[in-house]
Amino acid sequence: MSYFEARSVTKKYAHHLALDKVSINVPKQSIYGLLGPNGAGKTSLIRIINQITAPDEGELWLNGHKLKPSDTALIGYLPEERGLYKKMKVGEQALYLAQLKGIGHAEAKKRLTFWFEKFDIMSWWGRKVEELSKGMQQKIQFVVTIIHEPELLIFDEPFSGFDPINVNLLKDEILNLRKNGSTIIFSTHNMASVEELCENIALIHNGKKVLEGRVNDIRKQHRTHSYELTIKELSIPISQFLPDHFSVSDDCLIDENMKRITLKSNGSEQPNELLNLFTRHGEVMSFSEILPTMNEIFIDTVNRSKLSLHE
Repeated sequence: MSYFEARSVTKKYAHHLALDKVSINVPKQSIYGLLGPNGAGKTSLIRIINQITAPDEGELWLNGHKLKPSDTALIGYLPEERGLYKKMKVGEQALYLAQLKGIGHAEAKKRLTFWFEKFDIMSWWGRKVEELSKGMQQKIQFVVTIIHEPELLIFDEPFSGFDPINVNLLKDEILNLRKNGSTIIFSTHNMASVEELCENIALIHNGKKVLEGRVNDIRKQHRTHSYELTIKELSIPISQFLPDHFSVSDDCLIDENMKRITLKSNGSEQPNELLNLFTRHGEVMSFSEILPTMNEIFIDTVNRSKLSLHE
């Protein structure tokens, strides 16, 4: 079931076509990766979802109805460029922003106290924002983004400036938000985070959607028919039994009795056939298909999209 849909959304700025009939379908209570190189059109789409700007063509649907102005109360947006007032005290500013989202003062104080204590930043309540590190400021902006418990959350590069410990802290909270019912649009250039967090993605390039689907399905669709196995006590050299349509791209001796081998084929074989072939000549300790990473798929898809534009 979809929670958010963009249907053939087009946006032009003067002579620049930022979005060209882009459609995306974000399943309810999922983490959806919105990907693309700089200038692809991601920010334009995010601004349209937040009703900061309007599309020239197309429709946006939220939970079964056309997006309307009052729906901004159901959305939380953490932009890549943070916007806290540097001279204002942290707690005072957080209370002000929470109340702007319709939360009463007492309830805002209660919710903020919970999150400040959870993130171990309560001691900064009375300090000015300019005294905080970039990572600390981002923690506060994350809190004020989710404080009104929105149904749809949009995170644009949420881990920028964080050390690995705080990245993991934020990842855990994003997963908890999804578990508790939120639908999340996650825009990032960090493909490792995409593989770790996102069930579905869309890749936009030059204003067009060039890829969409479930992450696992996309990785399988882009398989290169590469395999890695670890074999013990190989009785004869690989060259004596490996069919011609296989090539060995790596042959690493782990110890005197064990090898790690990486193979590539033309795709005509079944993995079980390859496994059976090796078990006849040694003890296979591990065997797996090497699927391309989302980073590899991202680069390959963008490069192919560039080539098609010049044809």
